[in-house]
Amino acid sequence: MAGASMKDIKLRIKSVESTMQITKAMQLVATSKLRRAKERMESSKPYAAISHEAMAAAVRSCQGEDIPFAAVRPVKRRCYVIIAGERGLAGGYNNNVFKGVAAHSEGTPWCALPIGRKAIEKYHRLGVELLSDEFVKVEGLSVSLCYRIARRLIDGYEKEEYDEIFLCYTSFRSMMAQEVAIEQLLPIQPAGHEADEKPVDTVYEPDPAETLRRVLPDFLAGRLYSALCDSFASEVAARRNAMDSATKNAGTMISDLHLKFNRARQGAITQEITEIVAGAEQ
Repeated sequence: MAGASMKDIKLRIKSVESTMQITKAMQLVATSKLRRAKERMESSKPYAAISHEAMAAAVRSCQGEDIPFAAVRPVKRRCYVIIAGERGLAGGYNNNVFKGVAAHSEGTPWCALPIGRKAIEKYHRLGVELLSDEFVKVEGLSVSLCYRIARRLIDGYEKEEYDEIFLCYTSFRSMMAQEVAIEQLLPIQPAGHEADEKPVDTVYEPDPAETLRRVLPDFLAGRLYSALCDSFASEVAARRNAMDSATKNAGTMISDLHLKFNRARQGAITQEITEIVAGAEQ
C-alpha cells in the first residue's frame, strides 16, 4: 500500500512540474509583451485625450444650436462596444468586463459590438444582438479597423437603431491594478468648466453641425484605438499576474508533495524493518 501511495505521489509531482513549466513560459511571454503593450498604450493616450477635450468643448460652445450627435434623446435602446480578451487564463480580466456591462445595462434594451474572442463567445451564448462578430483579435487591431467600427456605430446612431453608445473596456492603472471603465461615446457630453475659466471663441467652417459630422469618425476611431491599447495592456498584465501566482502555487504544491513522498518512503522503510525484526524473532 505504501509503495502504491509513493507511486501516485511521484506521478502527481511530475504532473504539477509539467504544469509549472507551462505557467512559467506563459508568464515570460506575457512579461515580454507587456513592455511593448504599455508603450503602445501610452503613445495612444495624448491624441484621445486632446480630441475628447476638443469635441466636448465644441459641443459646449455651441449650446442652443441643433448639433447632431450631441442632442440627448429618449433612450429606447443602447449599444455597448465591449472589449475583452482573445484567450482566458488572465484571472478575472474577462469576467470583470462582463459584470460591468451587466450592471450598467440592467433594465434597458441593448445590443453589442464585441471585440475579442471571449466577448463574442459570451454574448453569442447569451443571445444578445451583435452588430458584428468579425473583430476576434484585440492585439494589433489597426486604426483603419477602428475607423470602420466608428463608421458602423455612427450609421446606426443616425438611423436611430440605438440612442446611446457606451464603450466598456479595462483601464490599465498599474501592473497590479486594472479597472473596468464604461464611457459614453454618443451623444457627446459637453465639457465642464470652472467659473473663472475664460470662454474660447471658436470659428467653425463651414458650420458647427457639419464640422462635428466630419470630425466625429476620427474622434471615435481614436478613442476606440486608445481603449484597445489600454485593454490589451491590462489583459497582458492580468495574465502575467495570474501565471505568476500559478507558478508560485505550483512550487508550493511540489514542496508539499515532496514532503508527503518522503514521509511515505520513511513509513515504507519503517514497515519493512518491523517485518524483518518480527521475522527474526520467530
